[in-house]
Amino acid sequence: MKVLVVIDMQNDFIDGALGTPEAAAAVPRVVEKIRSWTGPIYATQDTHFSDYLETQEGRVLPVPHCIQGTPGWHIAPVVRAALSEGAGRNESTLYLTKSTFGSKDLAEILAGRNREEPIEEIELAGLCTDICVISNALVIKAFLPEVPLAVDAACCAGVNPESHRNALKVLKMCQVRVYNE
Repeated sequence: MKVLVVIDMQNDFIDGALGTPEAAAAVPRVVEKIRSWTGPIYATQDTHFSDYLETQEGRVLPVPHCIQGTPGWHIAPVVRAALSEGAGRNESTLYLTKSTFGSKDLAEILAGRNREEPIEEIELAGLCTDICVISNALVIKAFLPEVPLAVDAACCAGVNPESHRNALKVLKMCQVRVYNE
């Protein structure tokens, strides 16, 4: 079984507070990947609260984003629709909110699933390559060091093109298969 993890495909990262043209360009590719996927899908949702600017992240990146309940917090409608369509072909998508870059809960769920039925590969796609995609890949790698990980570079975007490329280099160094560069 192969598992797809869709990271933070939220409005604020696409065309909102932290949106980029590269993130917007990745959306149709992520939608196509979701629609063609036949295995389990997990989707994360970056989640902050009204005290965001008082957190360490908020002090370093003082751009309020993904505040729970706001339009920017929601997964992009076209991505959400594709995730819902996928539930008819395979099991329902599991959505996970996370208040940190990498989700320990996601890694624990995947480790539990791997104990029940071995996972052949975990593939990640989403935003931002250089923050949340790489963080989740490394957390998952820590919990499941023998399960191959892959990142579809065409289905990701970073804060800027250079940091996206740098993140892909780091992922490769950490034994993550990167393709579609």
